[in-house]
Amino acid sequence: MNITRLTTDEQIMEAVKNGELQQASFLFDRYHKRIFNFLRQLSNDTMLAEDLTQNVFLRLIKYRNSYREGNRFQSWIYQMARNVFADHYQSNKNKAGNYVDVEKMSDHISDTEENPDEREQLLHRSLAKLSEEQRELLVLTRFQHLKYEEVATIMNTTVANIKVKVHRAIGKLREYYFELEKTN
Repeated sequence: MNITRLTTDEQIMEAVKNGELQQASFLFDRYHKRIFNFLRQLSNDTMLAEDLTQNVFLRLIKYRNSYREGNRFQSWIYQMARNVFADHYQSNKNKAGNYVDVEKMSDHISDTEENPDEREQLLHRSLAKLSEEQRELLVLTRFQHLKYEEVATIMNTTVANIKVKVHRAIGKLREYYFELEKTN
């Protein structure tokens, strides 16, 4: 199969599924930065996000037969990234006490961006205080710019449920942000 720039992600994934494993490099080129940014936002750890991103693409090859024709590839790979992150978190849950150490957030922020302004630091610290599900919803909808329909597919729920949860997560984020702003 000759892959051109006009070929859809779904067609490329079908080729990978049918044994043309070299075609996975096109999907890697298209998605590795987005998946890395998604995982970095969830973990607040650049090195971990790099490792997890590699794991996502290894799983893409390993579990290529689980991809169903007609499904959106983007939803499928984000679901896979969520699973890789959840698996990592589960396996390390007993090793580390807290999921995100809010006090050390500024260390991670300064590693990933040059001189972020104070409001952005407050935003990241506020985001770290959210529950895992709320943080993931906001990362998917606000940072990754996925549509509610896609997030609903990824999270196996309804669009209405996603809208309500995003609305609540934004309210909680706002609350944490203003709380932190008062203390600074």
